[in-house]
Amino acid sequence: MEQTPHGSPDDPNPLRRLSLEQLRRRTSIKWREYPEDVLPLWVAEMDVPLAEPVARALNHAVAIGDTGYPAGTGYAEALASFASERWGWDGLAVDRTRLVPDVMLGIVEVLKLITGPGDAVVVNCPVYNPFYLFVEHMDRRVVEAPLDARARIDHVALEEAFRQAAAGGRRAAYLMCSPHNPTGTVHTARELAAVAELAARYGVRVVADEIHAPVVSRTARFVPYLSVPGAESGFSLMSASKAWNLAGLKAALAIAGPAAADDLAAMPPEVGHGPSHLGVIAHTAALRDGGDWLDAVLDGLDDNRRLLADLLAKHLPAVRHVPGEGTYLAWLDFRALGLGDDPAAVLVKRARVALHNGPPFGTGGAGHARLNLATSPEVLTEAVRRMADAV
Repeated sequence: MEQTPHGSPDDPNPLRRLSLEQLRRRTSIKWREYPEDVLPLWVAEMDVPLAEPVARALNHAVAIGDTGYPAGTGYAEALASFASERWGWDGLAVDRTRLVPDVMLGIVEVLKLITGPGDAVVVNCPVYNPFYLFVEHMDRRVVEAPLDARARIDHVALEEAFRQAAAGGRRAAYLMCSPHNPTGTVHTARELAAVAELAARYGVRVVADEIHAPVVSRTARFVPYLSVPGAESGFSLMSASKAWNLAGLKAALAIAGPAAADDLAAMPPEVGHGPSHLGVIAHTAALRDGGDWLDAVLDGLDDNRRLLADLLAKHLPAVRHVPGEGTYLAWLDFRALGLGDDPAAVLVKRARVALHNGPPFGTGGAGHARLNLATSPEVLTEAVRRMADAV
C-alpha cells in the first residue's frame, strides 16, 4: 500500500501526521531549547497531534468554563478500567488512590510517608535522572544497584543495595522504574516477584514509577508491580501523560497496595490541590476513550524501533543499542566512537541533533545518550544520517 506523505493529517500513524514546520510552531521545551536547525530528539515529548477524545473533552471544558479545581474519582476509575482491559489487573482499588500533581512529585510525597531524612533510596542505574535530583533534594541518600549487561534488574546487586540501605534497622525504599527509563526494559512477572521477595526480606518499601506503563510494544506485556505476589506493601505512581503526550496537563495517581493503605491515607490533603483540573479531564478522557489512538501510536513506535535498529546497523554500526520493549526511548552506547563521557554534547554541535545527555543518568551513563524515537520515520532517518556524517 502506498504510504501517505509525512505531515498528512490522514496518515494512520499519528507519528507521521505533523510536518516539522507544524511541530516548530509549538512553544514547549522540546521546540524552544535549541535553534531551529537542530532536530530535537531528547526530552520525552511525542511528535503527535492531540488524541481526538482528549481534544474534545478539553474543548468542552473550556466552552462551559469548567476550569476550577479537580474533584471526584473519575481519573482513578478510568485507570482501573484501563488496567483491567489492557493488563488483566483488577486489583487497582479506587479507594487506595490519591490524586497528585505529577508522577515525580507524587514519588516525593510517598517517600516522605515511608522514609525520613538521611534514609536511603535504592535506584537501578542508569536511570531517569530526576530520581537523583528529587531524592537528594529531600535529604535522602541514593544507593545504586546497577542493571546487568542486558539492561535488566540484577537481583544480586539489588540485594546488596537493600542490605546497605537497610543497615542498622533504618527505613529504606526502592524507587523502581517500570518500564525502565532510559533502557526501555519491561520487567517480567518473575523479575518483579523476586523484587517483592527481596524487599520483604530486608524491610524495603517499593515505590514503582509506572508512568510509561501504557507504552509497551505490542509483542510485550506490562506487569503492574502491585499485581505480583508479595507486593502488598508497595506503591505505584501512574499517569496518562507519556502515552497520550499530556506532560503540560499535570495530573497523576498514587496507588497503594493493600498493606500500604494506611500509609497513603496519611498523605496530606493539600497534595491533591496541585493537579490541574484540565489535566484530570484530559487524562480521564485518554484512558476511557483514547485506546484506538494509543494503539496506532504503539504500532508506529514498533515500526520506529525496527527502523532505528536498521539505521544504526547500516550507518553507525559502532553504536551499541539493545532495543527496548517499552517507552519511546532508546539508550545508545557511543563509547566505541571516542566521543567522550557526554556524546550528546558533541553531537548537538557537530550533527545538529539533540539527544539527552547520558552522565546525569548515574553510573553507566558516561559515553551514552538517550534518543526519543517518538517522531516520524523521516526525522529519525535524518537524525541518524546527520550523526553518521558527523562522526
